[in-house]
Amino acid sequence: MHRQRTRLAARINRVAKTFEFRGIIATYKLHDRLLTNQAARRRFQRSAPGLDEVQRRVLQSLETDGYALLPFSELVPDTSLWEALEQEGDRFAGATAEGLRQEAAGESSGLRRTGKDFVVRRDAYGSRIRLDDPWLRIVADRRLLDVANAYLELWSKIEYVDLWYTAPQPEDAERRASQRWHRDYDDRYLLKVFVYLTDVDEEAGPFEYVPGSQPGGAYDHLWPWHPMSESYPPQDELSAKVGDSAKTFTGPKGTVILCNTSGFHRGGFVTGKPRVLATATYCSPASLAALTERNFALEAGGNGSLDPAVRYALG
Repeated sequence: MHRQRTRLAARINRVAKTFEFRGIIATYKLHDRLLTNQAARRRFQRSAPGLDEVQRRVLQSLETDGYALLPFSELVPDTSLWEALEQEGDRFAGATAEGLRQEAAGESSGLRRTGKDFVVRRDAYGSRIRLDDPWLRIVADRRLLDVANAYLELWSKIEYVDLWYTAPQPEDAERRASQRWHRDYDDRYLLKVFVYLTDVDEEAGPFEYVPGSQPGGAYDHLWPWHPMSESYPPQDELSAKVGDSAKTFTGPKGTVILCNTSGFHRGGFVTGKPRVLATATYCSPASLAALTERNFALEAGGNGSLDPAVRYALG
């Protein structure tokens, strides 16, 4: 009888999850085709941003290959923004290194990890972030936001804002979780930005990407993205199909990578020195309505005076 009840409970759980997944998929499609995404597209069409030469070049690369690579100073010329981010990155890296030393000594550190134990996050989920936070200021600046909106062809939402510290793995470690090739399930309309806050070589877990695996690309058909899709394909099979087309992004401090991570990517397999970076995600409103939730909430006050596109992105 106990075994029968266990089997019945497992069957009920599977059925419930199936209905839950179907509901999520239906909600996403409804918001994409009729509700929030359509409204966001109309907002974009009424006030499409004028892009300069650098922004247009980034947009063309994103549309062609699914990624763009350039120095921070070229995309965001305001040196004060870089200096503030660099200082915050140094502060976070120092605090994390001290926390890791405390953990090694058997003490409590208070370091934040969510899902991936090899990544320490400044904010993780449930954080409150001020509008004057250095990284949020950059992410919400029209230099980046206009590129994101132009690429997604709608007024986007800022879904995720964080700094990551990835520590070296043991010598016998194997790739786990996002260190393996995968598509992000967040959204089909997705743009992620990474800024290296340390020099990143082959031993520092560089980001890797398969150009053409983004929507509409040559590899879009391989284990294609759909809401609630299986993120991780058989790794050897994927490598065989894409050959040597994958790109590895080593680079100095200040390197910026923008990419559609519904395409295949991986990173963070650190074997040498730690990797510190800033990361953020722009998505469509349909994603927040169905597939994902923000990792942060804004500190109260001050957003009423923001530019409309920025206020929408943060709202």
